Amino acid sequence: MSITKIEQASLSDLNELMAWRMEVLHEVFNIPQDADVSTLRNANLEYYRRAFQEGSHIACFASHDGEKVGCGAICLQEEMPSPDNPSGRCAYLMNIYVRSPFRRLHIGTTIVEWLIDKTRSNGIGKIYLETSDAGREMYRHLHFQKMKDLMMLK
Repeated sequence: MSITKIEQASLSDLNELMAWRMEVLHEVFNIPQDADVSTLRNANLEYYRRAFQEGSHIACFASHDGEKVGCGAICLQEEMPSPDNPSGRCAYLMNIYVRSPFRRLHIGTTIVEWLIDKTRSNGIGKIYLETSDAGREMYRHLHFQKMKDLMMLK
């Protein structure tokens, strides 16, 4: 029987986190492997250093039968309290990624469920995300719903 294990990352895993983050960015944004991403890499490196120090980022790795095959994270944030979020604390689910040969084995679901548990244990009830077409059904299955009236300035 195959076993998926989730392991929380820390600042001591910075090099590995960066390798995974860059892999995710290359795939999700279709960045050519030979493109100069040094500015993007440095910005992500500074983000990790700052966010881990502040405690505003929780990241994890997924291993399947002992091999690291995926990652995920939540950014802990605060917004103005409202009727649907009286504490104002919220989390942005991001960087959910499983390498291609390991997709459709519910590893992504395991990562997201682990991150939801971490979010809830931090007293946060509001979790939001952006998704690709490939991930949409998984999030629906986990009871995420479309947000109405959401827009973005470009």
